Amino acid sequence: MSEHEGYLREAVEIARANVAEGGRPYGAVIVRDGAVVARAANTTHTTLDPTDHAEMAALRAASRRLGRAKLDGCIVYASGRPCPMCHAAMRLAGVERGYYAFTAEEAEAEGLISAGIYAELCRPPEEQPMQVRHLPLPGEASPFRVWAERKSGG
Repeated sequence: MSEHEGYLREAVEIARANVAEGGRPYGAVIVRDGAVVARAANTTHTTLDPTDHAEMAALRAASRRLGRAKLDGCIVYASGRPCPMCHAAMRLAGVERGYYAFTAEEAEAEGLISAGIYAELCRPPEEQPMQVRHLPLPGEASPFRVWAERKSGG
């Protein structure tokens, strides 16, 4: 069994245990330099937080354990393909790469919404079911500029 397969099997076992406790079938393991730094299950059923996916919870735990927001050198192992939110969070955190055991299509076939979201997000913004639109605020100072000036010492 490969190193990757072992961590994936662990993520799947976390997912199965979560289902037994009334949760969703998702688990994640984060590894850095051959050591597990975080394990988590999807806890949306207990926290009622729609962002409490296994990968998000594992990212939070890994950041706390490593004492930093950037998770360079980390690998995420997930029981299922990370949703767009989790994938984006992994990218923003600097995760090196990720592996998943089961596809979004397999999840969707069992009644979970996964694969459709990827397809929706590939459509032009005006064709997506949830509309997010740019509404400029004339005369309002950009918080991005304030941040850049503070960062540069200006």
